[in-house]
Amino acid sequence: MSQEATVASNSAPYRDLPPAASVLFEAKARKGMTFAQIAEEMGKDEIWVAAAFYGQAKFTTEDLAKLTSVLGIASSSALEAGLGDHWWPSRGLGPVPPTDPVIYRLYEGVLVYGHAIKAVLHEKFGDGIMSMIDCKITLERKADPKGDRALLTFDGKFLPYAKW
Repeated sequence: MSQEATVASNSAPYRDLPPAASVLFEAKARKGMTFAQIAEEMGKDEIWVAAAFYGQAKFTTEDLAKLTSVLGIASSSALEAGLGDHWWPSRGLGPVPPTDPVIYRLYEGVLVYGHAIKAVLHEKFGDGIMSMIDCKITLERKADPKGDRALLTFDGKFLPYAKW
């Protein structure tokens, strides 16, 4: 990968991220690493690591030190200054409807199938929700003769509504 990798921090989705995120994305590009490779080195899940790069999850001090090592960043002080204990994620989707085609298709999936998923969830579990806080998300590539498929799994804890 390029030793001169830069992130256009004035364009989406980077403009809404903390400045320290640019350090991460540029180091990732320089090393030519995937989120899966970084996650493996850190002992984390690739979706969680990607979410943290995009400011949707919180790195610990230990995570930032490990990232410094994995990505070959000279010092963790810039990461600590931008993403340390004082910083908290701003979780959310962004503009609605989303304009990015991949994110829009995920949004469309909930628009089209949301009521059906909700109905089946209630039939199988009762009155409640699937947690996105206690949730693991995986994405796999599945070979198919008609063209490879993306297998996206949300593995969330069921939380029943309280009755009082």
